[in-house]
Amino acid sequence: MKNPQPILGRTGMLFFLVIISAFPPLTIDLYLPALPTMVEVLNTNQSMVNLTLSSYFVTYAFGLLFWGPLSEKFGRKPILLIGISGYIFASIGCALSGNIEQLIGVRIMQAFAASAVTVVATAIVKDSFTGREREKIMATIMSLVIIAPMVAPVIGAFLLQIASWRMMFVVLAIYGTFAAILALCYQETLEKKYVGSILRSWGRLAVIIKNPRFAILLVVFSMTSMALMGFLASGSYIYINDFGLTEQQFSYAFAFNAMCAAFGPMIYMHLSRYITVKRIITLCFILLTIAGVLTLNIGHMSALTFALIAAPATVAIITMRVPGTNLMLEQQTQDTGSAVALIQFSSMMCGALGMVLVSLSQASLINNLGLIQLSVGLLGAILWIVIKNKPFVSDNLIENN
Repeated sequence: MKNPQPILGRTGMLFFLVIISAFPPLTIDLYLPALPTMVEVLNTNQSMVNLTLSSYFVTYAFGLLFWGPLSEKFGRKPILLIGISGYIFASIGCALSGNIEQLIGVRIMQAFAASAVTVVATAIVKDSFTGREREKIMATIMSLVIIAPMVAPVIGAFLLQIASWRMMFVVLAIYGTFAAILALCYQETLEKKYVGSILRSWGRLAVIIKNPRFAILLVVFSMTSMALMGFLASGSYIYINDFGLTEQQFSYAFAFNAMCAAFGPMIYMHLSRYITVKRIITLCFILLTIAGVLTLNIGHMSALTFALIAAPATVAIITMRVPGTNLMLEQQTQDTGSAVALIQFSSMMCGALGMVLVSLSQASLINNLGLIQLSVGLLGAILWIVIKNKPFVSDNLIENN
């Protein structure tokens, strides 16, 4: 660890990184069981309720581009504290919303604030760790963060039984307050701040995206979010409306998917001892392609069949994230905050696109999801095969010796 933490220590630092990295899945997944109910309670339609998801992702994505370069200019801690404070107030605003339009508006504010938190989280990992140790830390964080979508829908379904959907946002405000306390104990990890103007700090985004090695890797690994977020946007409707599950039963099915996904980073770290990283990534794209074919052909049979197909697809996507993110970060020796912002921005935009595409026809959500999985798997595999032996890939892949 390059930057010791006097108050948090190494273990506390890892716990802190898990907490602030969990903002996106908690903010999204906690209220997924309430989506069908909110359509009736707010006297609106499914498309408008889905806007609380898609608008969140789009705003979150652009927020990353805003905050990432600023974390290079002013440091990680100030941006982190601003983001958490805004998140707490926006969560309270969501709980007090009187109609769907107000909820969408405050969700946009919540997303903008949350983006400051998570862009700093990944930058702190790059600041503090290197090489194989960074991969291990990233894998550990991802595995633990995935517990959030595993338990969030269960908690959300429980809250629906004892309170309204508004209580879910109260819980998020409390979570943000806890994160703020930890953030006050965190010691700045950015060793050298950017000395140019604020406008020029945002201009570093253009410099990074003009790096062709970074850009092609960004395309390859970001597109997988289309399949993952497509499942998130359609899962509750498929399980509840198509298969007739209750909100509580849906939460268990969703938790099963998240539990399987939690093994993804650990699977990668274990397999990389015996199989090359190139082959692991290739196998993940192939698995996603197969999942798409199965979803299209037998995904309609039952909730269990659908769940057993969706879980491996999710595992494949999550498994690629550790080497993919690390490989992209290795293409940049500076401007970490901006690079992280572009990585997460691209992932969120692809995720938002996946949400829109899967919802184009509400009568065929399963087929829509299958087509997205198949398309992403095939295109990703082709692009990866083309670039995997290039020096900028081979020379930066971390193999376990």
